[in-house]
Amino acid sequence: MTDRFIFTRYRTTCYHCHKDADQIIKAVPYQSQVICENCGATRIFIPRREEVTKEGSFTRIGCYDLWNIVSDASCRNCRTTGPHDLAIGCNHFTARCRNCGFTHFYKFDLEYVAKCPIEGDD
Repeated sequence: MTDRFIFTRYRTTCYHCHKDADQIIKAVPYQSQVICENCGATRIFIPRREEVTKEGSFTRIGCYDLWNIVSDASCRNCRTTGPHDLAIGCNHFTARCRNCGFTHFYKFDLEYVAKCPIEGDD
């Protein structure tokens, strides 16, 4: 796959197996995923919208703790590689470029336990 965007890890307790494990976070323009490295439990999020707006993020309250993560990525809008703010919750996934403010909003779509269909570095 050539449309790489964000590939990172976040260590926390898995909602499915309840073990302390790396959660592999992968995002491309057409979907994002959070995969437990221990049990393979996967949450898939689909695009809701993209926009460039004033600073802020879409942070709905959900059933799990909100993860606020910073990851380097290449922006589709300004073409700069740099820090992106990620906010990942129970029902949403937001990625925002710190350089230009371009934001990807994803909403929760599917949950399963299996291997990840998005290829890339784990």
